[in-house]
Amino acid sequence: MRALLLAAGFGTRLRPITDSVPKCLVRIQGKPLLQYWLDALLPAGIERVLVNTHYLPGVVNDFVAASPWRDRISLVHEDILLGTGGTVLRNRDFFGREAFIVAHADNLTRFDVGAFLAAHANRPAGVAITMMSFDTDAPQSCGILELDAEGIVRAFHEKQPNPPGTRANAAVYIFEPEVVDFIASLGKQVVDLSLEVLPHYLGRMHCFHNADYHRDIGNPESLRRAELEY
Repeated sequence: MRALLLAAGFGTRLRPITDSVPKCLVRIQGKPLLQYWLDALLPAGIERVLVNTHYLPGVVNDFVAASPWRDRISLVHEDILLGTGGTVLRNRDFFGREAFIVAHADNLTRFDVGAFLAAHANRPAGVAITMMSFDTDAPQSCGILELDAEGIVRAFHEKQPNPPGTRANAAVYIFEPEVVDFIASLGKQVVDLSLEVLPHYLGRMHCFHNADYHRDIGNPESLRRAELEY
């Protein structure tokens, strides 16, 4: 299996840190976020990782060139940001016709990669996406999930003021190839996974719950908390 690590964002809410450091290379306890992902995925059966760039691409390129994992990392630059779904579509040849992981490299997470892969392999019939979930302490800022007894996502509440619970989308997925086909069917270059793709798969997404650790490093407070918690 291969993986896409989304790393092209500006990280504007983390300025001034991100004035000179891409968000995916912000450090937690001295280690860049992207390094946490590479160290989790590549020893755990993921064959190869694709990293997309846009903001400060030279810094990311230099980081990859110096990485012990560099021979298993591919880089692709986006002159114009394509959105999360647009990046998946543009790079469909990288994945072939196999299932693949998509994750945001600016999240800090700790989970059993093998268990995640096994959950997808043993997913209920008809499921095309396995989504990682976590329990958030800031439900208004997340996509909150409603699940049935089988762990199938039946409703999705994206950044609403009074969401029904704390079980949230961690924005880490395993996609079957048919998801790429659906993105292509939209006929657009720029596509947002959360707004344009996931709603189409309600009833066909299964959750893998991360009860260990997950935090979106989206602002200085989340960065401060991650330094204390991780």
